[in-house]
Amino acid sequence: MEFFENLIAEAPPFPPRFADLKKEICVDPAAIEHSWRDVLKELEGATKEIEGRGAEMILQVPYEDIQKGLSDEQLKALKKTGVLIVKGGVPKEEAMGWKQSLMDYIAANRDKVTGSPPDNIVFYEIYNSKPQILARTHPALITTQKYLLSLWHTSDPTSPISVRTPISYFDRLRVRPPGPSVFTLGPHIDGGSIERWEDPAFRVCWRRILEGGEAWRQHDPFDISPRLDANQDLYNAPNQCTIFRPWQGWTALSSTGPGEGTLRILPMLSLATAYLILRPFFRLRPEAAAGVAKPSDIPLEADAWVLDLEDPTFPGSTPGKTQAITPETHPHLRIEKTVVSIPRVEPGDQVYWHTDVIHAVERDHNGPEDSSVFYIPAVPLTERNAAYLHDQRSTFLQGLPAPDFPSGEGETRFAGRGRVEDVDHLDGRRVLGFEPFRHESFVNEGERQAIAAANEVLGF
Repeated sequence: MEFFENLIAEAPPFPPRFADLKKEICVDPAAIEHSWRDVLKELEGATKEIEGRGAEMILQVPYEDIQKGLSDEQLKALKKTGVLIVKGGVPKEEAMGWKQSLMDYIAANRDKVTGSPPDNIVFYEIYNSKPQILARTHPALITTQKYLLSLWHTSDPTSPISVRTPISYFDRLRVRPPGPSVFTLGPHIDGGSIERWEDPAFRVCWRRILEGGEAWRQHDPFDISPRLDANQDLYNAPNQCTIFRPWQGWTALSSTGPGEGTLRILPMLSLATAYLILRPFFRLRPEAAAGVAKPSDIPLEADAWVLDLEDPTFPGSTPGKTQAITPETHPHLRIEKTVVSIPRVEPGDQVYWHTDVIHAVERDHNGPEDSSVFYIPAVPLTERNAAYLHDQRSTFLQGLPAPDFPSGEGETRFAGRGRVEDVDHLDGRRVLGFEPFRHESFVNEGERQAIAAANEVLGF
C-alpha cells in the first residue's frame, strides 16, 4: 500500500534552500525565459495534435517489424512519443497458458499469498512463479528488449554499459477485476522527483534544456551516458527501482482495451520533458492568478507567466515521492485531454514506455474480464545493474522477494515456484544471471568494461 501512497500523498512546503537551488541552476535568466516561451509555443500545437489524434499517436507494430528493425517513419514516431506496443511475438495461447499457470500457483498457495489491497488483491507480491520466469526469458521478449535498448547510445564511449545486452528485473504482477480501483494512479513519472534538479549528476541529463535559448531542442532523451551516475533517490523513498531502467514495460495476459483499467500515456517525450524541467522557474503573474478558481481558468499564454527564483516550490515534486503531473501544477500539458488510454492489447502483447514518459492508470475498469499483466521492463547491463542481478539471482533461488521490494519470506514455502531448470535456452539463463555475458567483439571500451565487470560480479 505504501507504494501507492507514495504516488498520491500531499506535498509539504519546500524549505528555502530550494530557492537557492533555482538560482544556482538558472545562470542565464534571459535565456531560460527564451526557452520557456519557445516551449509553450510548441506545446500549443503538440497538445492539439494529441487531442485530435488520441491513441492513434501510439505506435503499434507487429513483432516481425522488431525482428527486421523499425522503419525510419516508425522510429520517428517512437522517439517523438516514447511509447510502443509490440503485437504478437508471444502466441496468444502461450500467454493465456501463463495466466492459467499463475492462477493455479496462486490457488495452490492461497494461504501464503500477499499483495495490495490485502482483502482483495490486485497487485500480487509474487516474483518467482514459473510463468513469470518463462515470460521474462521468452525469446520474443529478449529480442524486443535488445532492439529497444539498442536505440539508446553513449555520448561517452567509455561509459560502462552494454546497451544491446538486456538483463531481467523481477517485478510484480497485476490481476485487476472489473470495477473502480482502490488506487488512483494519476499522471506521474517514476524514478524520483526533485532529484531531477537537486542531484547534480541527474541534472546533467537536462543540461541542454537548462542552457536556455534554443538549446532545449538538442536535448537527447536516448543518451544513456549521463544517466548512469544519476541518483534518482536522495530521500530513501519506499519501493524505488534502484537499477537504471530505460524502458518501463508490461506484457499483457488478458484482452484489455480503453476503459478496462489499462495504461494511460502522454505520447510526448522531449517536449514534455523540456516543459517539466523549466516549469519550476516560472509562476503566474499576480494579476493573472487573481481570477483563477479552477485549473481550467489558468491562463496558458506566455505573457501571463514570469520568471521566479525566490519561490522554493518545485511543482509536482516532493522529496521522497514520485513526480506528479496535475492540471494545477503543469497546466500547459493539458493532461485532461492529452493523457490517453492505450489501444486494446491481447495476451502476449508487449507495452514499453520511455523512462521519462508521463503515464497513469485508468481509474475504472468497465470491461467484462480482469485486466492482467506481468510487469517486465527493458534493462541494460551495467556494473551497478549486474550487482543487483547478483542479489536478485540469490533471492530467486531462495524464493524471496526481489531486492527492491518488501522483504519477508516471500514464496520460500510456496509449492511449484519457478526454477532455473524451467529455462531451456542460453539467452534466457543469461538474462537471469546464470550464464556469463559474451560478445564476439565490443562496440566500444565502455561495453568491454561493463561485460568484464558484470561477469566478475556474477562469479564467472
